Amino acid sequence: METVTHHGRETAYEVIDRGADGPPICFVHGSGGSRDVWTGQHALAEHRPVVAMDLSGHGDSGDIDASAGYSTLSAYTDDALAVVEATGAEVFVGNSLGGAVVLQLLLERHVDPDAAVLTGTGARLGVLDDLLTWLQSDFERAIEFLHGSDRLFHDPDPAVRERSMDRMADTGQAVTRRDFLTSHEFDVRDRLEEITVPTLALYGEHDQLTPPWFHEFLADEIEGGRLAEIEDAAHLAMIERPDAFNRVIEAFLADLEG
Repeated sequence: METVTHHGRETAYEVIDRGADGPPICFVHGSGGSRDVWTGQHALAEHRPVVAMDLSGHGDSGDIDASAGYSTLSAYTDDALAVVEATGAEVFVGNSLGGAVVLQLLLERHVDPDAAVLTGTGARLGVLDDLLTWLQSDFERAIEFLHGSDRLFHDPDPAVRERSMDRMADTGQAVTRRDFLTSHEFDVRDRLEEITVPTLALYGEHDQLTPPWFHEFLADEIEGGRLAEIEDAAHLAMIERPDAFNRVIEAFLADLEG
């Protein structure tokens, strides 16, 4: 694990470098997660270095004192920018809230990466009212709901599902609720045409949290946007179908390189 200090806090990240050429890929997790969600993507380091980071208040990163919404999203975006600058990453991959962070990087920070991958995410990320209520009053029920069929996972190994539930519980109620409230306020539907970076919208076939049409909208509205599906997966396709997920990213990047 490494850290970068910025804005009075430390952001943790790890670099998986197996000697491959090319600038790193930086992976940004979603609500209630940590860099551990990207363990299945370490295999991509055979092609270029992999960077997986913890947003503030997650994993090994220090927390922030910020209200949910734009303040939190801006802080998370600063986290990602600090890691990108520290590692020289030129490909950004974001899942769910992490996708919002990547979109915010592209729209609000002076970055010009080689490519971006938006997975299990959308230009708007409205959250069900019931889930927001449970995140405030019944955290265990919220975790159970998110781990129901075709939400975070389609048909996971029970051990995978249990690890994911433990990860969210470890992140804690306050931070996870802040994440979902921040997602709920996120909306850049009218700004996607500003993005000129080659972008892949990558979705799980059965994802009910950010359905396929969320990704179709991204691919349609971003100039030159591309679309791909991971079969037999839901919101966390990178965990549920890591090999298929990695093949799609490899093919996307190889095509860009010509």
